[in-house]
Amino acid sequence: MKKFLALLLSALMLLPLGGCAGRSGKTITVMGKKSDLDKSYMREIFSLYKKETGTKIKLITYSDEEYEERAAEAFAAGDVPDIFQHFHNADLGRFDIENNFMYLNDQPWIDELTDSARAYCENADGNILGLPFWENSVSGCYYNKTILESLGLRPAATQAEFDTLCAALVSAGYTPICWASDGCSWMTQFALDPIFADNPDNLERINRNAISYADLPEVKAMAEWIYNANEKGWLGPDALNTKRSDISKRLSSGNAVMTFIWDTWFYTDFKADKYSVDDFGLMPVFMNTADGGTYEGGNLNMLMVNKNGENVEDALDFLSFCATPENYNAAFDGISTVSVFKGQTTNIQSRMVVDARASVGAHERVSVAASRIIGYSGDSVLLDLNDMLRKKTDPAGFVAAIDEKRKLEAKNEGAEGF
Repeated sequence: MKKFLALLLSALMLLPLGGCAGRSGKTITVMGKKSDLDKSYMREIFSLYKKETGTKIKLITYSDEEYEERAAEAFAAGDVPDIFQHFHNADLGRFDIENNFMYLNDQPWIDELTDSARAYCENADGNILGLPFWENSVSGCYYNKTILESLGLRPAATQAEFDTLCAALVSAGYTPICWASDGCSWMTQFALDPIFADNPDNLERINRNAISYADLPEVKAMAEWIYNANEKGWLGPDALNTKRSDISKRLSSGNAVMTFIWDTWFYTDFKADKYSVDDFGLMPVFMNTADGGTYEGGNLNMLMVNKNGENVEDALDFLSFCATPENYNAAFDGISTVSVFKGQTTNIQSRMVVDARASVGAHERVSVAASRIIGYSGDSVLLDLNDMLRKKTDPAGFVAAIDEKRKLEAKNEGAEGF
C-alpha cells in the first residue's frame, strides 16, 4: 500500500497545476505597434497571463510610422495574428473587419466596460469590435495656469474669449499654442468632432456621399480659423517643423502656453523644467466649430480577435482575463487614466481633469471624426493643412482637398454611394 501511495503521489506531482492545465505550451500571437505593446500595462498583463495559464504570447510588432502599411501587407499575405491591436479609426478599414474579426457582443465582459469605452468600440451597427484595453484620456486645451495668472488672464469659456486670450499672449511675448504640424494629426479631429457628434444627420449624410465637407459652414470656419491663427502668430513661429517630441520642451520652458493634447501625455511624455504638470490646467479646444469649445473622449486601442485562426478560444480567454478586475487593476496600478472598466480602482485620475470636471461634462464628445467618418485619415488631412499653412492653397482649397481624398479613400474601401 505504501508503495502504491508513493507512486500515486509521484504521478500527481507530474500533472499541470491550476490554471495552467490544458494550456501550458500554447502560444497566441498579438500584433501591434512596438511602442504600444511596450506600454507598462501591456507588459504587465502579458506577464500575468503567462504566469497564470502557462500560455506564451508572441508579439508581432512594427514601428509606429510603418505599422499600418506593414500590418496590411501581413493580412494580405494571410499572416493574420490571433489578436490584433488597433484604434477604432479610418485606418482600421484596411483590414476587412467583417471577414477577419469576431464581433464580441456576447462576451462576458461587456457590462464591465464604462459607457464611453463601450461606445468607442462599437461600429455603426452597434457591434463590439474589440476589448478596449488602454489608457483612457480627455483631450482638450491644456494651458499654463501659472503664466496666465501672472499676466492677469484667465482660461476661456467661449470662442471669442479664446481668441482674445491668444491675442493677449502674443502681445506679452508668448507663443499661445504649441501646434505640432510635423507628424501630429489629431488637432483637426478635435475641431471636427462637434460638427458630427452634435448633428448625427451630418455624419449620416457625409457617409452616404449626400454632402461634402464644403457643404458644412463649420468646416470652412475651422479652416479659416487655423489659417488666420497662423497668420497672427498664435501657432508659433515654427509650427510646420514642430514634432510631438518638441511639445514637452516648449511647454515646460514656458515658451508656449497652451497645446491641444490629452491628460495622459503629461504622465508619459512631459518632462518638467521651469514648469511642471502642477502648473497646468484644462479648458476646451476652440477652433471655431463649437462656441463653448469641445473635449474629445479617449481614443482607445482595442484588442480584436481573428475569427479564422486556430486559437480563437485562447484569444477570447485572454480578453476575458484582461477584463477581470483583479487583472486590469494590477496592470493599470498607478497609471493616469480615466476609467475604462467600471471596477477600475488603482488608476490615477488626473487632477487637471478632475478640476475641470464640470466643463468636461458639459462639452465632451465621443471621438467621431477619426472613428466614424468613412474615409477620414488624420495623416492625409495634416498634409493638406500644412500646404495651407505654407500658403500653397487657401482655406477653401484645403477643404476641397480633404473632401477629394476622403471620397477617394471611401471609394477604395468599397463604401456604398462612392
